[in-house]
Amino acid sequence: MFVAHSADGRARRRLATQVSETGVPLLAVGFLAVGHTGAVSPYAAVALAVGATAAVAATRLGRLALRLHRTSTGFGPCRGAGFLGFGLIASGLSSFAIWLAPADARSMVALGGLGLALLLYLLGMMLLPGAASTVGVRLRRGFDGLSLGISLAFSAWMIPPDGGLPPLGVAAALLATGGLPIITITTLRAYEYRRSAALCGTGAGLAVFGHALLAVLIDYGAPATALPVVAVALVAGLALIAAGARRANPVAQPTSMGEPQANLTAYPLLTIPAILATLSALYNLVTDGTFDHAPILLGLAIIPTLVVREVLVMLDIRRYARRLANQEAHFRSLVSGANDLTLVVGVDLLISWQSPTAARLFGLSDADVLGRAFPELMHPEDAADVTQVLTDTLAGRAPTGRPQLVTARLRDGHGAWRDTESTISDQRNVPEVAALVVHVRDVSERQRLERTLHELAFRDQLTGLANRRELMRTIVTQRAVPGHTGALLVIDLHGMSDVNDVHGRQMGDAVLAEAGRRLRTGAGKDDVVARLGGDEFAVVTVDRPVLAYAMGTRLLTALTEPYEVVDVQVELAGASIGLADLSGGDNVDDVLRRADLARLRARQLGRNRVEWYDDELEEQFTRRLDLERELPGAAQRGELDLVYQPVVDLATTQPVGTEALLRWRSPALGTVLPNELLPVAEDLSLLEELGRWVLDAACRQISVWSQRPRELWMSVNISPKELAAPDFISWVGMALAEHNVAAERLVLEIGEPRGGVDVPAVITQLAALRAMGVRTALDDFGSGQASLAQLRRLPVDFLKVDRTLVTEGGSRNGESKPFIDVVVGLGKRFGLEIIAEGLESPDHVEQARSAGCRLGQGYGLSRPGPAERVEAYLEEFPSPSR
Repeated sequence: MFVAHSADGRARRRLATQVSETGVPLLAVGFLAVGHTGAVSPYAAVALAVGATAAVAATRLGRLALRLHRTSTGFGPCRGAGFLGFGLIASGLSSFAIWLAPADARSMVALGGLGLALLLYLLGMMLLPGAASTVGVRLRRGFDGLSLGISLAFSAWMIPPDGGLPPLGVAAALLATGGLPIITITTLRAYEYRRSAALCGTGAGLAVFGHALLAVLIDYGAPATALPVVAVALVAGLALIAAGARRANPVAQPTSMGEPQANLTAYPLLTIPAILATLSALYNLVTDGTFDHAPILLGLAIIPTLVVREVLVMLDIRRYARRLANQEAHFRSLVSGANDLTLVVGVDLLISWQSPTAARLFGLSDADVLGRAFPELMHPEDAADVTQVLTDTLAGRAPTGRPQLVTARLRDGHGAWRDTESTISDQRNVPEVAALVVHVRDVSERQRLERTLHELAFRDQLTGLANRRELMRTIVTQRAVPGHTGALLVIDLHGMSDVNDVHGRQMGDAVLAEAGRRLRTGAGKDDVVARLGGDEFAVVTVDRPVLAYAMGTRLLTALTEPYEVVDVQVELAGASIGLADLSGGDNVDDVLRRADLARLRARQLGRNRVEWYDDELEEQFTRRLDLERELPGAAQRGELDLVYQPVVDLATTQPVGTEALLRWRSPALGTVLPNELLPVAEDLSLLEELGRWVLDAACRQISVWSQRPRELWMSVNISPKELAAPDFISWVGMALAEHNVAAERLVLEIGEPRGGVDVPAVITQLAALRAMGVRTALDDFGSGQASLAQLRRLPVDFLKVDRTLVTEGGSRNGESKPFIDVVVGLGKRFGLEIIAEGLESPDHVEQARSAGCRLGQGYGLSRPGPAERVEAYLEEFPSPSR
């Protein structure tokens, strides 16, 4: 509500102000008209009309002065409005003084009022914002107007009116003639407040003109009724001053940079009055033939005003020249201290100027640069691009609104190439330049930092190969090529942890660096070799998968060769390589996952091999993940089970022993056999836990069966790594003692020791078991390449012949014969009991019996089964086997 009342109040005040500023001058004209008729004293009419108009105009100027003071930092902008206001007051008071003064003193009062008002108007116009910025400019404005006024006064003096003018009238005319040109020139120079200054200047000129006419008519003795007529000019001038004050903008501030040099001269303005004065002098010489003292003095007065004016101009020019020199020195210091090289290039692409920074930044002298084409400074590979950008800029084909940017290499004064960025600006529309301005910046250090950051972001710091991020980006780029081919190989080095433990991490880093070098050597020139992290590498090849598989084989051979590092030969445990087609999968992550699955499959299948991804591998991997997830804790959950397969005396068909076979009855995965279970257990380091559970369960079962009259022995499979464990012997002894089982009732079956197993430790443990009374067997004899060599070294009691020696044979006299008879002969020579396993049919049983095998095992004799089924099987043989 308060805001609404405030707005309404401001609107009413604004309306009242506009009515007063419009209505008062009209009322004043009415007073003048009445005074001209004689109905009212002409002096009273002039006083009332001029006084009322002056009061309204002075009020408006006072408000403007206050607003200018509030919106500025000092009193400068409001002084002009203040002096104009005082001039208005002087005009109003002078009109009242003329009315109230005696008749013989009115001429003197009018002349004094004119002088005071003229002085105030001149000061007000000089101090208006935008009219004149400095004292020197104000003095120059004054002498410009004074010179013009004296010229006009001289011309008027040469052609006087009939009868001449009285002395006070002459003085009033001279004051008006000298003051009006100054007001006029100042009004024309008021640039910042042109509209308001033009109104104020025109009003001040009319006020001075009207005031001067009043003084001349009063001194000349003209009829009093003529005074209101000439007072119309005075009233109109005061009203125009008020209108100019209303249109002034108190927010805009004048510039203080001084005037340009083109405005220092006033000869065009003084030419016309000088010509008029000359013509007037010639006219007087022709008509009268003589000059009295007054015109001679007026003519001579022109000279000192012009001299003083030119001295002021000279001082302004010197100040302007000093300012230009300072600005040039400032510009040179800025250009010299800048980090950019500035060149001026003409439309012919030739360099016409270069900044002093050329020698400091690039070692280039003027002789090296000036007169040469700008593209000639650039590298030949970049010169065409630079020329194109320059040509587009000159032809107007470059985007407007921003300078053109071109990147190129520039040869410096020492012959080295620098990475630069050049900004090209078209300055042909600037007369002082009229050319292209090129700013050249040295970005070599920035480029080096960018390359370093790229190396840090996309390069492996140890090997210098691409890292995982760069590998992924390469795969994305390769897949984006239409009709692309290629494959991804993921490589895993085995045994790096042992190298770090034995030789130190520094040696391990050296081996990884050498492995990276071998991969770069073995890969193609268009292939990308990367280190994924740790001991994993990858190769993205453009070859098709078949050729990529061949390359993987070559890389596998190179990686598994011994490493000579600092006079130390290091051998790795092998490598596994997975291969996947780049076109397979939905995205780059899917490609990498597929290759990694193939690598895992290669590792599971025994390492030192290259595996190709297929859809079946995905199912196997999923199955493997399920096994690894479910196996931990299976023994505690009671999911492990044993089945038993009898070992039969082939001569009597009587059972003499059983073999305990592990089964994992998983609720989620079903029954899992040892050939699938044991590799997972080994990778999860659960092999020892499972082995102890199997031995404990087997000893418990043989203890139960020991209560029967038939004495059977129980064989349990163990791995060479389990056997080589330091506490294995004590562990076996504790199991036998816990279940009260005789040592000779237990047979431990071990596979052939392979790489990574301490064979001397295995031999020592076998000897210790024999000393305890525990018998041992070498399982799957004949399946390995070194079986015969191991036979002499290992102290075992049984030799379990692999099924292939029974079912497959060699040619003898054109007839196929099995190798089992040869093995039986070797076993007897070494004093070993032979057990033929894998007898699947009666023919196999007969072949083993004919070869001299006393013991046999297989589906042809009896299938594996739980303890209850084996017990039922044993019931079929009432007499003991031993």
